[in-house]
Amino acid sequence: MKASGSRRSIRMGDQILQELALLLLEEVQDPRLELVSLSGCKLNADMSIALVSFTVGGGPERRKLALDGLNKAKGFLRSGLAKRMNMRSLPELRFTHDDFLEDMVYAKPGHADS
Repeated sequence: MKASGSRRSIRMGDQILQELALLLLEEVQDPRLELVSLSGCKLNADMSIALVSFTVGGGPERRKLALDGLNKAKGFLRSGLAKRMNMRSLPELRFTHDDFLEDMVYAKPGHADS
């Protein structure tokens, strides 16, 4: 997916991210989505697909459960977005795990040779 770098798509991605986070916090009751944090949202060039990044503590099994929960809630989240946002058409939601924060926090420090 080629991400759009326009100010409009960045602004829309930020708004989608904020509304999705509120929906997860206030309305979604799936226990698989507890402690899931949304970390980013990028829209493709024609703004038809939103790639939403998330982080969650735990190992690969916990990440898979969270991804399954997000994919199952995709329709509910999209309809919630439609109620909260004034858009002609909403992008399709796709979810991906964000390894960046975990790599930063849990990375082993490199050994510098002197």
